Amino acid sequence: MTDSDADLPDAELHAEGFRKTREAQRTALAEDYVELIADLIESGQEARQVDIAARLGVAQPTVARMLDRLAADGLVYRKPYRAVFLTDAGRRIAEDSRERHRTVVAFLRSLGVSADTARIDAEGIEHHVSAETLDAFRRALAQGG
Repeated sequence: MTDSDADLPDAELHAEGFRKTREAQRTALAEDYVELIADLIESGQEARQVDIAARLGVAQPTVARMLDRLAADGLVYRKPYRAVFLTDAGRRIAEDSRERHRTVVAFLRSLGVSADTARIDAEGIEHHVSAETLDAFRRALAQGG
């Protein structure tokens, strides 16, 4: 056994890490959309396709395709000539995503990361962090960490 073999985890454990990462990548975009839609609605604005595109930094046709997917998944609905609205399932996902985001931001801030960097970094981390790790973040924050 070489030193590099000793650093490799068990094959099944290694594969599980990659499976979880692939799953997080599949769901991250949908979570970002529903969280943004919820934020727009709760701020008193309408969640219009043009606003979603501007805030995500993507083209409107990209947003249209994703909204079609989210509608097919039962997370959003649209009214003709109106904005986008969340279903109950979409609202639950948005709130779960928002809570993970807040926890990650708070944990990063407790480490001394600047507010802007913590917010930006949390956008990626929140989708890939496990429930166990989030619980550890919360415990550390509760202990003044």
